[in-house]
Amino acid sequence: MPKLSRLWQPRRGLFWQMLFFNLMSSVLAWVMRIYPLNTVGLLLVGGLALGNCVMGMAAAWMLLREPPPGDQNPRQRESLP
Repeated sequence: MPKLSRLWQPRRGLFWQMLFFNLMSSVLAWVMRIYPLNTVGLLLVGGLALGNCVMGMAAAWMLLREPPPGDQNPRQRESLP
């Protein structure tokens, strides 16, 4: 199971993209809740919010899947002399 501490990588651009996407989906959900939008507006803003949420989760998943810096792949360790 991947460690959640791998999400905190402020030196990587993917970390900031993940934060941006999650922040934008929260802002768009807030806009949907506060402002009275018609059906087209709700679909547009809701679609953007869901898209941002999916992109944020994808960025988080990519951060979790990559090994931490300085850690070698176990298969590479076996091949070293």
